[in-house]
Amino acid sequence: MTHSSPVPTFTARPGPGDFLQGLALLGRAWRLIFRTPRLLGLSALCAVVTLVALGGILVLLWLYAPELLGALWSRPEAWYGRALWYLVLVLMALVLLVVGVNVVVPVALAPLQDPLSEITEELCGDYVSPPFRAGTFLRGLATSVGHTLARVLLLLLGLALLFPLNLVPAVGNLAWTVLGSLWSMFWLAGEHLASPMTRQLYAFAEVVQAMRRRWLLCLGFGAGTWLLLWVPLINTFFLPVAVVAGTLLYRGLRATGDIAPPPALRIGK
Repeated sequence: MTHSSPVPTFTARPGPGDFLQGLALLGRAWRLIFRTPRLLGLSALCAVVTLVALGGILVLLWLYAPELLGALWSRPEAWYGRALWYLVLVLMALVLLVVGVNVVVPVALAPLQDPLSEITEELCGDYVSPPFRAGTFLRGLATSVGHTLARVLLLLLGLALLFPLNLVPAVGNLAWTVLGSLWSMFWLAGEHLASPMTRQLYAFAEVVQAMRRRWLLCLGFGAGTWLLLWVPLINTFFLPVAVVAGTLLYRGLRATGDIAPPPALRIGK
């Protein structure tokens, strides 16, 4: 059976509909995975590793999140104060879970991310996985490490700037949780858009530039990816879906001209 190209068709210019288009990338990625045996096999392997990593993160949060919040805000004695304290604890744990998932899980699944992205690009057309060359591999590895460090630093910097909000009892904790979640959503979009761009040796500045041009589209994608974390069982497929969707976002933005062709093609011209 022949399927049409999975490359999404975005509007040429940014608009209010960008958010929904970004959100819809997750559904497009799910369909592509389940109709492509190679993607499905790799995704199943990722799901097993993710399940183990998520279990470890949840155990750590269960043991240490109350102590962390207690150090910032002592648990009140009154019942209404205690109820608010537990609400803040849950919200804070959710933000920490997002951070943990986006640091621990990608590291554990790093060897599988590029194959997922490459297969997705092959299905999009106009792409063939390059043969292995030691020089290209080392250059790509160096670029990947540099991008990863920059992205993690950006995530932590944003959360650190928001962290002083916790010094304001109750309201400050809620504000930090909400703003931290929004920052995490936007960061998630950059993380998974950067995955195929890193493999193609784009500069990190080009990732940032693409996100600035279509920030609402990227925010929709990031929000969908963030929500995926909270769906039981389905969240074990979190990274494969995010990688495939991020690759589709990259190809869609290339089609609109928001991202230039890969550096290797520009050099060739």
